[in-house]
Amino acid sequence: MENPLGKGTSDMSETDQKTTLLEEFKPQNILKAEDYESYIGQERVEELKRLAEPVTGKGWSNVNSTLIGGGVSEILRSVIPLARGLGVQANWYVIKGTDDFFSVTKKFHNLLQGVDQPISMEEIFGAYLDTIDRNARNTLIAADMVIIHDPQPAAMIMNGVIFGNTLWRCHIDTSAPNQIVWRFLLPYINQCAGAIFTMPEFIGPGLQIPLYQISPCIDPKKEKNRQHSDSEALDILTPLFDEHDVDPERPILTAISRYDIHKNQGTILKAFKRLREEKNFNSSPYLIFLGNTATDDPEGGAMLETLKQEAGDDPDVRFWIGVENNDQVLGALMHIARGFIHISTKEGFGLVVSEALWQGTPVIGSRVGGITMQVLDGYTGYLVDPMDVETIAAKMARLLDYPDEAATMGVHGRDHVRKHFLLPELIRHYLILLRFYSGESQVLPEFRLTDLAYSEIIHAMRRPHPHLPRV
Repeated sequence: MENPLGKGTSDMSETDQKTTLLEEFKPQNILKAEDYESYIGQERVEELKRLAEPVTGKGWSNVNSTLIGGGVSEILRSVIPLARGLGVQANWYVIKGTDDFFSVTKKFHNLLQGVDQPISMEEIFGAYLDTIDRNARNTLIAADMVIIHDPQPAAMIMNGVIFGNTLWRCHIDTSAPNQIVWRFLLPYINQCAGAIFTMPEFIGPGLQIPLYQISPCIDPKKEKNRQHSDSEALDILTPLFDEHDVDPERPILTAISRYDIHKNQGTILKAFKRLREEKNFNSSPYLIFLGNTATDDPEGGAMLETLKQEAGDDPDVRFWIGVENNDQVLGALMHIARGFIHISTKEGFGLVVSEALWQGTPVIGSRVGGITMQVLDGYTGYLVDPMDVETIAAKMARLLDYPDEAATMGVHGRDHVRKHFLLPELIRHYLILLRFYSGESQVLPEFRLTDLAYSEIIHAMRRPHPHLPRV
């Protein structure tokens, strides 16, 4: 009898398999829960193994739009190996698109976060939907749970190529979205079995499906999150210090992120200039920007050039772009910096904030989105208005003037991340979801935000087909 779900990949001809655009991530190694015992303790490791036991062999697939660059791909590169190490059949697929597609989805990203920006119906129905249709050709994704990440692949839910409990994972703030784009995406999202947000405040209007809250996390085993001694960090950074004529005896403030309209690097630069106008230093600080652009972010290069022009020939402002051993350098720079600055105007979470805190560096962060979950004002750093140049400059001065206080906040920050924002905690949440959606548990996840969704009411009211079991 023919598979009622259609052709699986094993039934495709060699020609068919070559025509699909989806790329699959192939992890080079598998991670075990025990690999994280030194970070989270034996009790939390045993909890992970207990949660995973009933879903051994169950399928969990992920779909997003880029293999390299950005927080989603960073997370998935660690999620897949650890989930597989726990016995789950975890996969990650990446859709491909043209520059026009990524230009349109970048507009989606901005408009969903409330930025006023023009977009045409031709862009939505042409560059976006045409690309989704091409990616869906000869593609089949079947799993107990499928997570669709962000707007880029959202429309695939309607193409009939995804089978299983599909959830939309929104990594951005959609609380006040542009209505044209939101109304376009909403029918696709409401076809999902649920939606996952970083914070309840991010939930957009009109959702009729179960809603969940899950925080992103960082992987402490990644090279950039390896904790260094001061001497180790200096050894790593010395070649770059020599190349860029940086005096390691002078204090460093740093900002590390992709170049994006919401990352607000221009205000960081203004605050740094104000700091030096209003205060005399025995040892003047540096401001070092480090960051690359992601493949799904065509605006990044242009924004970097604008920032360089604003910096002019300031000898204390440095831009490190495309450095070798980038992750190693990033971790070492975070460790040795007196303070880390991340004052986004919009932020879903900001993994880089947890990365800096994990390195023991206090963070000056904006009172925006997921940053507020990580920066506890006066305890792990300082929260500021993202456009308040005077206050940002004052907090920079505070970190520079009181190094012991800064070091204490750094210790608090590392402990805060250890409790809430390391990879095993993220996996714990997804294992609970997988247990629920695969039918292994009837208990609603404790991080569910809705008691009963409209879609569940409608499903319960439907008369079952006389020849099919009711689920």
